[in-house]
Amino acid sequence: MNEQYRTRLKKKRDEGEKSPLNNCCNKPSIESRDGNKVCLNCGMIFERTFVGNERRAYTIEEIQNRRRTEPRWRDFGPRTMLPTTKTDSKGKSIGPKEQALFSRLSKIQNSLISSIERNFWEAKPKLKMLTSKLNIPEYISETAWKIYSLVAKKKLTMGRSINGFIAGALYAAIRVHNFPRLLDEICEASLTPRRTVHRSLAMIIRDVLPELKLAYQPITAEKLVFRFGNELDLPITIQKNAINMLITASKNGLKRTGKDPKGLAAACIYIAAKEGSMRKTQSKVANIAKITEVTLRSRAKQIRNKLF
Repeated sequence: MNEQYRTRLKKKRDEGEKSPLNNCCNKPSIESRDGNKVCLNCGMIFERTFVGNERRAYTIEEIQNRRRTEPRWRDFGPRTMLPTTKTDSKGKSIGPKEQALFSRLSKIQNSLISSIERNFWEAKPKLKMLTSKLNIPEYISETAWKIYSLVAKKKLTMGRSINGFIAGALYAAIRVHNFPRLLDEICEASLTPRRTVHRSLAMIIRDVLPELKLAYQPITAEKLVFRFGNELDLPITIQKNAINMLITASKNGLKRTGKDPKGLAAACIYIAAKEGSMRKTQSKVANIAKITEVTLRSRAKQIRNKLF
C-alpha cells in the first residue's frame, strides 16, 4: 500500500517537473482567454478550458456578446432537407443510382409537407426581415405572427400575395399596440404596393382581428406629433405646445374626419416650431411627415383659424 502511494507521489513530481510552468516567464499571470489558459506576460498556452464561467445576461448587448451558438432550425416544418445537387457534403460526385434515389426521396418528403408549413417556411423570414428593418419591438412582431398564422389557417393567402399579408399583419399589430409607424413606411420597407397591403389589411380587420379579440386602433395625430418632433430635433416644450394647439383647435371646432392625421401633426409641429423661434422649412417637415407642402400649408391655415 505504501509503495503504491510512493509511486503516485513520484508520478506527480515528474508531471510537475514537465509542466509548462517551468517553461513560462519569471512572473506568470495566467488567465483564461478564448477557451485557453494563457500567460499574459509571455503568451505561453497551458491548457484548453472547454467549460467557461456562465453568467446570466440581462440586456440585449450582454446576450449578443455572450452568445456562442445560433438556433439551427425554425419552430416549424421539416428538420431535414434533401438537396437536389449532384455532389455530396464532401464535394464528391454522386452516381446516377444515388441521384435517382435522392430525387425520389425528396419527392416523397415534399409530398409529406403540408401547404401551411410551406407557407410558414416562406413567410417567417420575411416577417423577421421586415421587423428588423423597421426596428419593431418583439412583442409587436409576435402579435403580427399570430395574426398571419390565423390568416394562413383560414387560407386567405390562396391566390394572393404573401408579402401583402405579411405587411398587413405587421401594420395591424402596430395599430393594435398603438405604435407610431405609418402605412407608407411598411409598404416602402416591404417593397409592396400600397393597394395590395390595403386590400390585405381590410381582410385582416374584417375576418381575423375579431376572432383573436384584438381591437384595431386608428392612428392619432397626438402620437405622431412626438415622433415628428423627435425626428426634427425639437425640444419637448415645443412638442407639448404643438399638442396643446391641436387640442385647442379641436375644441374650437376643427373637423378631423376625412383628414390625414399626418398633415394635422405636421402642421402643429410647424406652427409651434415657428412660434418657439426654432424655424423648420416646410419641405423638411413635409418630407418627414410624408405629405406635400400644399397639404402642410392648408392644414396650418385651418389650425391657425381655430386657435383664436
